[in-house]
Amino acid sequence: MAAAGFGRFGRRMATWLAGAVCAVAIAACSPVYRDHGYAPSDKDLAQITVGVDTRETVAEKLGRPTASGLLNDQGWYFVQSRWRHYGARAPQEIDRQVVAISFTEAGKVSNVERFGLEEGRVVTLSRRVTETNVHGVGFLQQLFGNVGRLRASDIVD
Repeated sequence: MAAAGFGRFGRRMATWLAGAVCAVAIAACSPVYRDHGYAPSDKDLAQITVGVDTRETVAEKLGRPTASGLLNDQGWYFVQSRWRHYGARAPQEIDRQVVAISFTEAGKVSNVERFGLEEGRVVTLSRRVTETNVHGVGFLQQLFGNVGRLRASDIVD
Protein backbone atom coordinates (compact mmCIF):
# COMPACT_ATOMS: atom_id res chain seq x y z
CA MET A 1 0.00 0.00 0.00
CA ALA A 2 2.79 2.41 0.85
CA ALA A 3 4.29 2.08 -2.62
CA ALA A 4 0.95 2.87 -4.25
CA GLY A 5 0.58 6.05 -2.14
CA PHE A 6 4.06 7.20 -3.14
CA GLY A 7 3.21 6.56 -6.79
CA ARG A 8 0.23 8.94 -6.59
CA PHE A 9 2.38 11.51 -4.83
CA GLY A 10 5.09 11.10 -7.47
CA ARG A 11 2.57 11.57 -10.30
CA ARG A 12 1.15 14.68 -8.63
CA MET A 13 4.63 16.07 -8.12
CA ALA A 14 5.55 15.34 -11.75
CA THR A 15 2.35 17.02 -12.95
CA TRP A 16 3.00 20.04 -10.77
CA LEU A 17 6.62 20.30 -11.95
CA ALA A 18 5.58 20.00 -15.60
CA GLY A 19 3.03 22.78 -15.09
CA ALA A 20 5.63 25.00 -13.40
CA VAL A 21 8.14 24.40 -16.22
CA CYS A 22 5.49 25.27 -18.83
CA ALA A 23 4.52 28.44 -16.94
CA VAL A 24 8.16 29.57 -16.73
CA ALA A 25 8.72 28.80 -20.42
CA ILE A 26 5.64 30.81 -21.45
CA ALA A 27 6.65 33.73 -19.22
CA ALA A 28 10.17 33.71 -20.65
CA CYS A 29 8.84 34.05 -24.20
CA SER A 30 6.65 37.08 -23.52
CA PRO A 31 7.87 40.20 -25.33
CA VAL A 32 9.72 42.94 -23.48
CA TYR A 33 9.32 46.51 -24.75
CA ARG A 34 11.99 49.17 -24.31
CA ASP A 35 11.78 52.86 -25.12
CA HIS A 36 14.85 54.83 -26.16
CA GLY A 37 15.10 58.60 -26.49
CA TYR A 38 12.46 61.25 -25.97
CA ALA A 39 9.97 62.98 -28.24
CA PRO A 40 7.60 65.56 -26.73
CA SER A 41 3.88 64.80 -26.85
CA ASP A 42 1.42 66.86 -28.89
CA LYS A 43 0.25 68.43 -25.63
CA ASP A 44 3.81 69.59 -24.89
CA LEU A 45 4.28 70.83 -28.46
CA ALA A 46 1.06 72.89 -28.19
CA GLN A 47 2.95 75.14 -25.75
CA ILE A 48 5.34 76.18 -28.55
CA THR A 49 4.22 79.16 -30.65
CA VAL A 50 5.68 79.51 -34.14
CA GLY A 51 7.26 82.94 -34.66
CA VAL A 52 7.21 83.77 -30.92
CA ASP A 53 9.22 81.17 -29.01
CA THR A 54 13.02 81.10 -29.12
CA ARG A 55 15.62 78.39 -28.46
CA GLU A 56 15.71 79.43 -24.81
CA THR A 57 11.92 79.27 -24.29
CA VAL A 58 11.73 75.93 -26.12
CA ALA A 59 14.51 74.60 -23.87
CA GLU A 60 12.54 75.74 -20.81
CA LYS A 61 9.31 74.13 -22.02
CA LEU A 62 10.64 70.89 -23.58
CA GLY A 63 14.27 70.57 -22.56
CA ARG A 64 17.24 70.43 -24.90
CA PRO A 65 17.37 67.66 -27.50
CA THR A 66 20.17 65.18 -27.93
CA ALA A 67 20.45 66.04 -31.62
CA SER A 68 20.54 69.32 -33.51
CA GLY A 69 21.21 70.39 -37.09
CA LEU A 70 24.54 68.95 -38.19
CA LEU A 71 25.80 71.82 -40.31
CA ASN A 72 23.90 74.97 -39.46
CA ASP A 73 22.18 74.42 -36.07
CA GLN A 74 18.87 75.69 -37.51
CA GLY A 75 16.93 72.73 -36.16
CA TRP A 76 16.45 70.64 -33.03
CA TYR A 77 15.52 66.98 -33.33
CA PHE A 78 13.91 64.86 -30.62
CA VAL A 79 14.12 61.14 -31.47
CA GLN A 80 12.22 58.33 -29.73
CA SER A 81 12.21 54.63 -30.60
CA ARG A 82 10.28 51.66 -29.22
CA TRP A 83 11.92 48.23 -29.48
CA ARG A 84 10.44 44.77 -28.92
CA HIS A 85 12.69 42.07 -27.46
CA TYR A 86 11.19 38.61 -27.87
CA GLY A 87 13.06 35.64 -26.47
CA ALA A 88 16.35 34.91 -28.22
CA ARG A 89 15.35 36.79 -31.39
CA ALA A 90 17.07 40.00 -32.41
CA PRO A 91 15.35 43.16 -31.10
CA GLN A 92 12.91 44.72 -33.56
CA GLU A 93 12.16 48.43 -33.82
CA ILE A 94 8.38 48.77 -33.89
CA ASP A 95 8.00 52.56 -33.70
CA ARG A 96 10.14 55.65 -34.27
CA GLN A 97 9.10 59.27 -33.85
CA VAL A 98 11.16 62.34 -34.71
CA VAL A 99 10.06 65.83 -33.69
CA ALA A 100 11.84 68.53 -35.72
CA ILE A 101 11.76 72.13 -34.51
CA SER A 102 13.23 74.59 -37.01
CA PHE A 103 14.52 78.03 -36.13
CA THR A 104 15.05 81.20 -38.13
CA GLU A 105 18.49 82.81 -38.20
CA ALA A 106 17.21 85.16 -35.49
CA GLY A 107 16.56 82.13 -33.25
CA LYS A 108 12.74 82.09 -33.37
CA VAL A 109 10.71 78.94 -34.05
CA SER A 110 9.80 78.72 -37.73
CA ASN A 111 8.27 75.22 -37.91
CA VAL A 112 7.34 72.23 -35.74
CA GLU A 113 6.96 68.81 -37.38
CA ARG A 114 6.53 65.21 -36.24
CA PHE A 115 7.77 62.35 -38.41
CA GLY A 116 7.13 58.63 -38.09
CA LEU A 117 8.50 55.54 -39.73
CA GLU A 118 6.17 53.27 -41.68
CA GLU A 119 7.44 50.42 -43.83
CA GLY A 120 10.91 51.95 -43.99
CA ARG A 121 9.67 55.34 -45.23
CA VAL A 122 9.61 58.66 -43.45
CA VAL A 123 6.02 59.85 -42.98
CA THR A 124 5.03 63.33 -41.83
CA LEU A 125 2.58 62.89 -38.97
CA SER A 126 1.97 66.56 -38.18
CA ARG A 127 3.23 69.93 -39.36
CA ARG A 128 2.53 73.41 -38.01
CA VAL A 129 3.69 75.46 -40.99
CA THR A 130 2.81 74.24 -44.46
CA GLU A 131 6.31 74.37 -45.89
CA THR A 132 7.57 71.67 -48.19
CA ASN A 133 10.76 71.12 -46.24
CA VAL A 134 12.37 71.61 -42.84
CA HIS A 135 15.59 73.61 -42.72
CA GLY A 136 18.52 71.32 -42.03
CA VAL A 137 16.68 68.15 -43.12
CA GLY A 138 20.05 66.53 -43.80
CA PHE A 139 19.96 64.94 -40.34
CA LEU A 140 16.61 63.28 -41.04
CA GLN A 141 17.86 62.06 -44.40
CA GLN A 142 20.85 60.53 -42.67
CA LEU A 143 18.67 59.10 -39.92
CA PHE A 144 16.09 57.48 -42.19
CA GLY A 145 17.89 57.40 -45.55
CA ASN A 146 19.16 53.83 -45.60
CA VAL A 147 16.28 52.13 -43.82
CA GLY A 148 15.02 49.39 -46.11
CA ARG A 149 17.68 49.97 -48.78
CA LEU A 150 20.38 47.65 -47.48
CA ARG A 151 20.81 44.47 -49.53
CA ALA A 152 23.03 41.46 -48.94
CA SER A 153 24.96 42.24 -52.16
CA ASP A 154 25.96 45.60 -50.64
CA ILE A 155 27.72 43.82 -47.77
CA VAL A 156 29.14 40.68 -49.41
CA ASP A 157 31.07 40.79 -52.69
